[in-house]
Amino acid sequence: MRNLNEETITQAVLARNHDMKDSRLKEIMTSLVQHLHAFARETRLTEEEWAAGIQFLTEVGQTCTPTRQEFILLSDTLGLSTLVTAQNHRKPPGCTEATVFGPFYVDDAPDYALGDDVGNGMAGEPCFVSGQVRSITGEIVPGAKLEVWQADAEGFYDVQRDGGPAQGRGRLLADREGRFHFKSIVAESYPIPHDGPVGRMLDAMGRHPWRPAHLHFMVSAPGYETLVTHVFREGCQYLDSDAVFGVRSSLIADWVAHPAGRTPDGASSDTPFYTLDFDFILNPVGKETIA
Repeated sequence: MRNLNEETITQAVLARNHDMKDSRLKEIMTSLVQHLHAFARETRLTEEEWAAGIQFLTEVGQTCTPTRQEFILLSDTLGLSTLVTAQNHRKPPGCTEATVFGPFYVDDAPDYALGDDVGNGMAGEPCFVSGQVRSITGEIVPGAKLEVWQADAEGFYDVQRDGGPAQGRGRLLADREGRFHFKSIVAESYPIPHDGPVGRMLDAMGRHPWRPAHLHFMVSAPGYETLVTHVFREGCQYLDSDAVFGVRSSLIADWVAHPAGRTPDGASSDTPFYTLDFDFILNPVGKETIA
């Protein structure tokens, strides 16, 4: 087809894509083309703006490394990650809510026994975390696998530092009563990496890069939907302005401060410490979700 113009180009592209064999790919690409073209028409996109957008996406890709996923940061800060998470993880009332995955998960984190120090020397004030994994129907979930990861007191995940052992992340198994407990450090607020193109985008839009203090969890067990979520620290100043739109009121909990002395594991601490108690409620596979 020749002599296309701004009125005919969209239908020409859709017609060219008509014979795609994969019906889901066809649905996605048809919608993508329609919305991209509508965006360009609605904003009357200039050539200079189009070129700047291409350059921005190029820089986003070039910034990605094995330990930094700039495209996930872009998705997170535009609210797309939260939208996709919300529409794919609808749960009955009472289940622990899911939230964004984030770019700092590592799938080969070390295994720990209950009570171990997952912080493994990570900088920060000591914190003892405990809770129980149960079903929405009330049953305990024995042996549930919990994967946990968090930033240190300076706002960095271990993968953002050069070399060294895994810190602030690990895998544990709940006991026969679905209970778990481990030692780590107190969650602190931190900025997402903002020295790259996503950071420049936030700055241009007048937005800050800060995330409220939180601890990441992924909880899984046979017969239950895997839960990816955070627990957020009550009182953090960024709870209502999370750079990646991940906060849910049901996921906010108290980190309780304690003076130096006897700790929950029966030891003694010469410095003040914190405790966090939070239960996870899982949805059985196949359980009807909310609309």
